[in-house]
Amino acid sequence: MRHTIAVLVENEFGVLTRVAGLFSGRGFNIESLCVAETLDPTISAMTIVTRGSEAILEQILKQLNKLINVIKVVDFEEVEHVSREMVLVKVSATERTREEILRMTEIFRGRIVDVSPRTYTVEITGTEDKIKAFLTLVKPLGIKELVRTGPIAMVRGEKMIQVKEKQLKETGDA
Repeated sequence: MRHTIAVLVENEFGVLTRVAGLFSGRGFNIESLCVAETLDPTISAMTIVTRGSEAILEQILKQLNKLINVIKVVDFEEVEHVSREMVLVKVSATERTREEILRMTEIFRGRIVDVSPRTYTVEITGTEDKIKAFLTLVKPLGIKELVRTGPIAMVRGEKMIQVKEKQLKETGDA
């Protein structure tokens, strides 16, 4: 089963290495990892996608919570959330295919972010299914290259994954 996990961590040197080491040291694979600073520059948010049974996920969550620089861990399976990813796709563009690429990009609410004499680079943001559908449609035109972020996620509504002041004091960052 696929799991998306949010991890708030102290924004310090070596934290990413410790988290990745936890996964590799126990034989767990990280399918996707996105890390960026939050509104508070001393805290980073990680979105990790992994696969495993409920028992494996439970072990991962417990081990993450034990890491010193980890502030909070949330399994998105337990909360309603919004998830999106982004892909940049370099597609072969000829006189015959340019209009088709533009039309597909518009249908998927994407943007052309770069144009060359033989390629268009398209940015698409959305759910994993939307990304897959777009890639399936442009594949026959000739995908030259692609990069994607993997999912990032956020709890729906007014709830937030945030650090409580008590947690900050316990880690010595108050």
